[in-house]
Amino acid sequence: MTAAEDDSQADDIPGVIAPPPLIYLGGLGIGFLLEAWVSRDSLPGGVRWGLGMAFLAAGLALVLWWASSFRRAGTPMPPYEPTTALVVDGPYRLSRNPGYLSFALIYVGIVLLADAPWGLLPLPFVLLLVDRGVIAREERYLEHRFGEDYRALKDRTRRWI
Repeated sequence: MTAAEDDSQADDIPGVIAPPPLIYLGGLGIGFLLEAWVSRDSLPGGVRWGLGMAFLAAGLALVLWWASSFRRAGTPMPPYEPTTALVVDGPYRLSRNPGYLSFALIYVGIVLLADAPWGLLPLPFVLLLVDRGVIAREERYLEHRFGEDYRALKDRTRRWI
């Protein structure tokens, strides 16, 4: 690959600040550190496990639905590869960011199952970082790449839920 080809491919990606799963894992790690430093009362086991499993199952189901939509459209999922198709079916009828929503659900499920409520404290910051450092960049990229088709998706579908 020539330097010119390298530059043209670099222009054909959203330029997100970090891989989104790592952003969520970083927040979760910070939350678990907070949990280790703060003593607190435990949530009732049945409630904690029931809610934790519900959030985790919902997040995993959404990940599978999201990934299958990308496979059907024949476009790569990683934000470091050029997008070849605009995905508008499956969970994209309900949210423009079902993958990031699924990561948030999984995050909450893990925190509940681990009985680590302080782990929720970093989540708003994680979501803000994903919103500004990932989603905003992806939206600019998709609007540039797909024009009116992407603007129509934005008009009919919410960013999160």
